[in-house]
Amino acid sequence: MDKLWKDEYEDHCMHVPYYPFQDEGEWELAKFLTTHLTQTEITHFLKLKWVHCDQFFGDPSFTSTQQLCGWMDNLPSGPEWQCTTVTLQGCPTTRPIRLIWHDAKAVVEDILSNLVFANYMTFDPHIVMEYSEFFTADRTHEIQDHLPDGAMLVPIIIASDKTPVMHHMGGLEMHPIFVTIGNIQLDIRMQATSHAWHCVGFMPVPDFDVHPDFQTILSACLFHLCMDTIFASLKHAAQHGAPMTDALGYVRNCFTPLIAYIADLPEQQLIACVAKNSSPVTTATLSQFGDTFPHPPRSGANTLRQIQELCAVVHPWDITNFQKRAKAIKLLRVHLPFWRDWKHADPAHFLNGKMLHSCHKFFFDHPLKWCKEITGHHVLDTHYKTQHKHIGVRHFTSGISHVKQMTGHDHRDIQRTIVPMVAKSSPTVMPLFVYTIRSLIEFIYKAQNPVHTDASIASMVDALAEFHLNRQSIINAGARCGTSGVKMDFNIPKLEVMQSFTRNIKDNGTLMQYTADVTERLLITHCKHSFERTSRQANTFVDQIVTLLNCEENIHRFDLYLLLRKSTQLLENLIVIEDEEVSTINPLFSFMTRILPDEELSFSGPHRFCNFFTDPKGFLSSSGAVMFHVTVKPDRVGITVTQMEDLYPFPHATQYINHYIRIASGGDPTYLWSPSLGRFNVWHKCRIQQHLSFQSRYLMRSQVIQAHPHSEEHPFGVHDTVLLSCPDTDNMTSQHVARVKAIFAPKVHTRVELPSYLESPLTFVEYFTVCADPMADREGVGLYRVQRPPINNVAASPSSYYAVVPLTDIVHAVELVPVFETSITGINPSKESCLKAYEQYYVNSFADKEIF
Repeated sequence: MDKLWKDEYEDHCMHVPYYPFQDEGEWELAKFLTTHLTQTEITHFLKLKWVHCDQFFGDPSFTSTQQLCGWMDNLPSGPEWQCTTVTLQGCPTTRPIRLIWHDAKAVVEDILSNLVFANYMTFDPHIVMEYSEFFTADRTHEIQDHLPDGAMLVPIIIASDKTPVMHHMGGLEMHPIFVTIGNIQLDIRMQATSHAWHCVGFMPVPDFDVHPDFQTILSACLFHLCMDTIFASLKHAAQHGAPMTDALGYVRNCFTPLIAYIADLPEQQLIACVAKNSSPVTTATLSQFGDTFPHPPRSGANTLRQIQELCAVVHPWDITNFQKRAKAIKLLRVHLPFWRDWKHADPAHFLNGKMLHSCHKFFFDHPLKWCKEITGHHVLDTHYKTQHKHIGVRHFTSGISHVKQMTGHDHRDIQRTIVPMVAKSSPTVMPLFVYTIRSLIEFIYKAQNPVHTDASIASMVDALAEFHLNRQSIINAGARCGTSGVKMDFNIPKLEVMQSFTRNIKDNGTLMQYTADVTERLLITHCKHSFERTSRQANTFVDQIVTLLNCEENIHRFDLYLLLRKSTQLLENLIVIEDEEVSTINPLFSFMTRILPDEELSFSGPHRFCNFFTDPKGFLSSSGAVMFHVTVKPDRVGITVTQMEDLYPFPHATQYINHYIRIASGGDPTYLWSPSLGRFNVWHKCRIQQHLSFQSRYLMRSQVIQAHPHSEEHPFGVHDTVLLSCPDTDNMTSQHVARVKAIFAPKVHTRVELPSYLESPLTFVEYFTVCADPMADREGVGLYRVQRPPINNVAASPSSYYAVVPLTDIVHAVELVPVFETSITGINPSKESCLKAYEQYYVNSFADKEIF
């Protein structure tokens, strides 16, 4: 931040904060033009008569595109983008290879000194009995023990994705390289829009003028050469240390080891310099990928020794012979891996399993196909079509077999329900097959824990072991099929990677912080938009990209500068003030709240979701763990009990409400309001919000509970299911699964003060009774099974099937999946009738990782 205050135009900014622009309006216009239009389009815009009309704008200070771009270039800047021409010995290309890059060390210094992250930084290893952040992991202590006294560890995390971000100018392709530091807390770092990640390079993907067989080989060599260029300064700092300034202004002696590289499996093999059919992190090869035990780590020292011995026999640029000999020992034809001289960098340690590719895409490519094979595509599609629709979860209206494009979120939504969807779906589905799939899903869920202990890791290992122990059931069912029939092995690369999860977690902390979801999101938020605003002239294309990238970073930095300028507090005080409210994992808005608490600001950052715990009109559960929110204006106002009975239907409403009042009041009901004479406000939905289970200082996004009445659009109504925690007669609490039929509250004059048991909204619920316990499960599902009450059997007096309870008795939303063999005759199953068309349902604990 010192660079901002020491800018050459700081004297002007003392009087005009937006200098060289006149005011905030002109700055907003300049930002819009430079981030959305090409230079030609800006020129056309500035020539419009409307722009110079005094009624709207008046003449802007900048009169030409060149002047505007010049002003943008002169704004306070950070690390500059640069372009370097790269060559490989004796390997001509159809056009010059131009690498666009940052000096990685300058970028890391910029991240470390960022005020936004000042309250979310960790600098010292923790000695705790858990694995979460990198600073709680074993390797932190190992590396720190080798550093000089007083030195600070700045763990480097790299991410890349070989998906090209542009494909213009006759096939010019590049893919980006991102970097962040492990000092930033993982929940902040995992957000692509928190600006904890910076792009440090755009890797060229050239067309070499050689035989097609050598294209991949030379591209691999180029990758490592470019990585050498970008990260040379960080490698020097990892070896010798370097002075860096943190957000508090302290200069520290920093060492920068590479501790994680987030990439998919093919790119991991490229990084580790191993052949296609070899594991990048262990000594396993293709025929060993299905083994039930983890193989020894493939150490970087051993790989370098093999490369050195190979170079002693064959010259590295004798491509044909070098490739043949490298392939024979399961290596890639790369003789200078970029990590060779990066202290403490070892692919066996810094290449971690990733949730997106190692788990979610593995599930889509293999277990889901096994399930489709054994149940039949049509059956599984029908089950997903008829599942009850929840707000916030994708409903597969057309099934899951014909979806043209699926994201990682879609894979996870299918995972949530696959176990109960497959169970009892057809006579060919055996309980052992279901149990095997369930074991694998349990492993994937347990691997995603944000905090691990030795016990949770052992439980995760046991789940994978159960899968391997019973995987023969998949082959016996004929579900593992290939083009030539049933496969008799499980030699799947991603399945082998899972064997290393235990070592990865203990070495580097929870795997969730290294998910590739961030990388794929970064491609959208950081890269693709910039390349759409070039003139696409081949001779200047790369130079235009460099200019655009520098301009975007200057804009973001100047916005932060203006934010600080508006603050009336001392900068030191802004850094150390902690939020008193519960954080919603949004460092930018948290920082802005401390600086300018009374202003509404427009600033590029992550979408802010509501914190209902700060809503004075909300309703808090008795435990204080759940917050409830209904709209200020009800969906229906002042209706009578008769109207409410007809609307839902809610027969005998008066009796049920009176029964609740009598119990809640201890036999002394209020005379201020009665259901037979009073009126009601009714809501069709409400929201509930809770804290995260593993990180209680953070909030979950709110969940929507629907209670829509019957209508032409919803002939059965829309009623979500929930978990209730209700007091018993002996002052104990019991939990029930119930369907919310109606949400209502007494309508009284504002001056009337009702007793506490009528202050919060009430719900009319339909109870489900437990009919099967997972401990006594013989179907392999491992889920509670519940039974719905008889249809249209609301008794005139309160019964065990229906009740009126406070809204605040709800603990969590739950998902019920039908036991498909228990369908009720006469009701056609659909997403509208799902919760009425079957007699029994599974309580799906896989639906939400918070209750798993």
